[in-house]
Amino acid sequence: MRRLVCAAVAIITMFVGGCAGRDPPQGTDCARWFVMLDEAVERAGVHDAAAYRIPGFPYLRADRFLASFRDQVRDDPAAFSEWVDRLGALDTTARAYELRNLPTDQLRSLGVADRNVAIAKSSACAAELRRADLAMPSRREALAEKTAVPDDYSDRNRVLGLYPLATLPLSIGINHWQEATLEMFRRTAAHETAAGAVVRYEPAGHPLGARSATAVLAQTGTGRLGIPLLSGEDSVRLFRTFAPIFEIATSDDDDRFGRLVWGGAPAPGVETARPTVYRRLAFTRYRGRILVQLVYTIWFLERPREGFLDLVSGRLDGLVFRVTLDPLAQPLVYDTIHPCGCYHMFFPTARVMVRPSPQPGIEWAFVPAALPSVDPAIRLVLQIASRSHSLVGLRFDTGGRGAPYHFAEDDELRALPTLDGATRSAFGPDGIVPATERVERFVFWPTGVDDTGAMRQWGRHATAFLGRRHFDDPDLIEKRFSPSQP
Repeated sequence: MRRLVCAAVAIITMFVGGCAGRDPPQGTDCARWFVMLDEAVERAGVHDAAAYRIPGFPYLRADRFLASFRDQVRDDPAAFSEWVDRLGALDTTARAYELRNLPTDQLRSLGVADRNVAIAKSSACAAELRRADLAMPSRREALAEKTAVPDDYSDRNRVLGLYPLATLPLSIGINHWQEATLEMFRRTAAHETAAGAVVRYEPAGHPLGARSATAVLAQTGTGRLGIPLLSGEDSVRLFRTFAPIFEIATSDDDDRFGRLVWGGAPAPGVETARPTVYRRLAFTRYRGRILVQLVYTIWFLERPREGFLDLVSGRLDGLVFRVTLDPLAQPLVYDTIHPCGCYHMFFPTARVMVRPSPQPGIEWAFVPAALPSVDPAIRLVLQIASRSHSLVGLRFDTGGRGAPYHFAEDDELRALPTLDGATRSAFGPDGIVPATERVERFVFWPTGVDDTGAMRQWGRHATAFLGRRHFDDPDLIEKRFSPSQP
């Protein structure tokens, strides 16, 4: 309630006084270059929302994981420098995609010959501004203070929607979904689900055994921040090892996953001729260590309508599956969401146990099933329902043959080819895939989640209606799971 009251005051202040307190841009040519570039990007609607632009530092961006280091690095110059390197890399990557997607007329307005020149100028200006900023203790302190990524909840909506009153019907609905999910997992495990065509998809290649997987991480160095410095080859080996098998109940083409493509529609389409799993390397903090996370995402063309009033049907659907590895490359916790951030479920191994929720009435850690610890050479099978694309069961593979799927990098979605030979992000400047809205947004807006049910970009997944939780929170696993043995 205190946070909501503060939000209400902030909203009133915003309407009365406008947006005050922003740092004026530094009066250099390079500062002006970034202002021009950002204005062109905003005019064209090609802002990349995966990482947060740090106010006053136009050459740096942050995600929630890197922002969590801001207190840790204050008194360690070497760690601070490595931290800034990583913040700069996020901005460099985002600007490269923004410039790829920038229309030619907007590019010309910057006074540069082509995109490569713009990228080179951004890099040179970033180096110049960084040298000036890091030479001043006050600027270093300001950077640490401002590197705080806003959450993906609207306090204004929670105030106007009388959120405290809305929590009762929300709790009833969430409890109903959890009970139905537990029943579906029970039925799937007991082979009581309706018979139908199940299509199996599996990765190419062979997984590493436990000792080989451990060796991959054992030989991986870390910098001052403790983040594993995996080579591209080692990342590929880990992704191949822990890649799941998908068994999907298939009624029609809406149950086939594939590669996102731009056609003539307002939303991307899905090319199912080549089943594709998008992969992303991520990290989390756990008991003083940085753990590797392997993220696998599949996309379906649509969640079909069921009945006259269907709140959750709409264009595009999918499943995001994540494996959190311990320092020995053994799975610790699995968890899943849909790309809307909805239906967050955790599947801990026997090596951890769920911590109690710190407060009643919030979504904490819904666990439909726990899993034993097994050799990585035994793949996990994800059992997925037709039409809803809900995960309804998990089991370890006992053999079988399926259609091969292929990997693509998740960042490819930030610049997809278009029919006219240009590129366009799958995501809008707000991090939401256009034209994927659901009717449920009119029901759930008091939760503070904007455009509830729409598909989202990595880094923009709010996963709780009750409380606040993000899929990429750096302490998500640590807060919810402790070792089952000391």
